[in-house]
Amino acid sequence: MDVAAPGIAVTAGRAPRPADPCAFVIFGAAGDLTRRLLLPALYNLAAGKRLPDGFALVGVARAPWSSNEFRERMRAALKEFATDDVQAKTADALLRNCRYVRGDFDDAATYDQLKSQLADLGRSAQTCGNGLFYLATPPESFAPVARRLGEAGLATEDGFWRRLIIEKPFGFDLKSACTLNAELLRFFAEHQIYRIDHYLGKETVQNIMVLRFANGMFEPIWNRHHIDHVQITVAETVSVESRGKLYDHTGALRDMVPNHLFQLLALTAMEPPSCFDASSVRAEKLKATEAIHPLTQEKVFTDVVRGQYVAGRVGGKDISDYRAAAGVAAQSVTETYVAMRLALDNWRWAGVPFYLRTGKALATRKTEIAIRFRSAPLALFRDMPVDALAQNLLVLRIQPDEGAALHFNAKIPGPEIRIENVRMNFKYADYFDAAPSTGYETLIYDCMIGDAMLFQRAIDIEAGWRAVDPILKAWREAGGRNLCGYRAGSDGPDAAQRLFVHSEQQWRPIA
Repeated sequence: MDVAAPGIAVTAGRAPRPADPCAFVIFGAAGDLTRRLLLPALYNLAAGKRLPDGFALVGVARAPWSSNEFRERMRAALKEFATDDVQAKTADALLRNCRYVRGDFDDAATYDQLKSQLADLGRSAQTCGNGLFYLATPPESFAPVARRLGEAGLATEDGFWRRLIIEKPFGFDLKSACTLNAELLRFFAEHQIYRIDHYLGKETVQNIMVLRFANGMFEPIWNRHHIDHVQITVAETVSVESRGKLYDHTGALRDMVPNHLFQLLALTAMEPPSCFDASSVRAEKLKATEAIHPLTQEKVFTDVVRGQYVAGRVGGKDISDYRAAAGVAAQSVTETYVAMRLALDNWRWAGVPFYLRTGKALATRKTEIAIRFRSAPLALFRDMPVDALAQNLLVLRIQPDEGAALHFNAKIPGPEIRIENVRMNFKYADYFDAAPSTGYETLIYDCMIGDAMLFQRAIDIEAGWRAVDPILKAWREAGGRNLCGYRAGSDGPDAAQRLFVHSEQQWRPIA
């Protein structure tokens, strides 16, 4: 074992073992998620020798296909969406044990067929009875599918394992999240449920813990004494496009904050876990989320900004008003942008503001965490303009250019003392020969080996919703009174700048 930091043990560099034998069952197998992401991810796992010999793929959907037709459709999906060249031998091995069950998700007969197929695969494909149920379905199907699986005895573990994977959204608010969790837990134990957030499959997100806890230069200064504030940005260039009807009932806050942004916040703010296992890491992340200071209704209107894009240009493409999109209400007050200032009530972060923002139709696609360190005393440079001294920043880039950059001041060569900001830049692509991926490979593999570190429990989901519920309530009562417009292709509404507590703080440019 290599020592990373006091109390934290990591596995020395060994090749990952193949996953356990299993049947990978996809509900909603005819949908885009399966074709565009899940099949390419499974192929990449197969190419990386991480799938077991005893592996079977089972699709469940309403489409009138046979097992042979399903297999050929999956082969075609690989040719169209694979992240690398498709090798026929690898594709054949992946799709060798391929079955299809046609049926409605809320029909008991569908699960009778599925049970029969799984029993047969246990014998013919040596899947050992293990089953992974992936719900690539609309959220309203989560509870019915879990119930039907339970009623059919397919959630029962008896010398083998059964696991349920669900995609976000995990509820619409705190009440619905609690209801969904209660329904799932009627038939599956918590250890069987894997709530998947594809952001946590990205290397840089996982590297946050390594960067913090395996480097003596960072952990001692990762606190209120040395950090001025933290900015977390998830910016998208895409508009709502054809998803207007769905998005208009969701909005940027529900879509991104209690899951993606709070996960990044928790990884940045958490205390060191005792070891890198699911129980320890998730316990510390939960503490960080629960430390978010509750927002009163008054604080919502001073510490949270919501915006909605109007016509503009993004990447040379004309974008029309959000309200002009198909399926969007003519007088919609749904936010496509949200920014907020949060405080964490704990010893490490007391007095350090966390600024979060996310939005659609912004200037550039970018996800990053920027840690701004406190300024050094300026007495030595009192004869220089204060703004000549640049901010000291550590920027963790999640996408699209994964890596990290350290910004600091350096002397410009010459006889005079002149200072300029410089940057030390680390790019994953320059140092590591990473295989192309969809972002789902790590998460699917972890499900197959039973490692739940990167997945959320019911209590984690509810903690996130508990923090945003006051915002939803205040906005509901306010109608559209505090909704700000921003031009598509910009950095968001100007009002977001007022969130900062002093003049030296400002948003990093998105573009």
